Amino acid sequence: MTLTPDEIETLFCDSAERFDFARWARPIAPIVFGVEEETIAVFKGALEALSALTRHPLAETDPELGANVMIFVMRDWAELIDVPDLHHLVPELHDLVPRLEARGANRYRLFRFEPDGGLKAGFAFLRLDTALAEMPADSLALTEAVQLFLKWGAGAFAEHSPLARLPGGADVVRPEIGDLLRAAYAPELPNASRDSALALRLFARMTPKA
Repeated sequence: MTLTPDEIETLFCDSAERFDFARWARPIAPIVFGVEEETIAVFKGALEALSALTRHPLAETDPELGANVMIFVMRDWAELIDVPDLHHLVPELHDLVPRLEARGANRYRLFRFEPDGGLKAGFAFLRLDTALAEMPADSLALTEAVQLFLKWGAGAFAEHSPLARLPGGADVVRPEIGDLLRAAYAPELPNASRDSALALRLFARMTPKA
């Protein structure tokens, strides 16, 4: 399957249908909370796979923030309130938790931005309800990695997962999404843009040259 320029544009539209693209402007330095060491390695492996795909580097630490991608895994949203100093990084935390509880949400993601609009920090919160707990750890980790590597639109993967299942049962990034991720990190493109014409530039970099 090949994405059209209109489909690419839609993948980066916010809830008000405005185009809003952003990619990382600095190496990604991840940390994972709430899981065993074995599962931490799975999440970091998924981020390493996306790093290899996009050629965007990972780092052990961020010189300003220490870690700039933080993944939190929990059984109950209220656990976030007890995470030391998290409210300094996520000032809206005390308002956010009741909203997530009321919606019955099992995932939430938010970003902080550089002056040029590029991604500076990302937070992924996963509540292990029945649906998430039944997902293979590598599939869950790869899904989150895809969604942390770019600022996707509000409904980007509401109907279709960014992953595809191989005949053997393993999940991989869908080829067209992989092509788009690779195109999004082309050096000549901006770190952020609200001009929907960028969708055409992304499309051009996904299209094989004759």
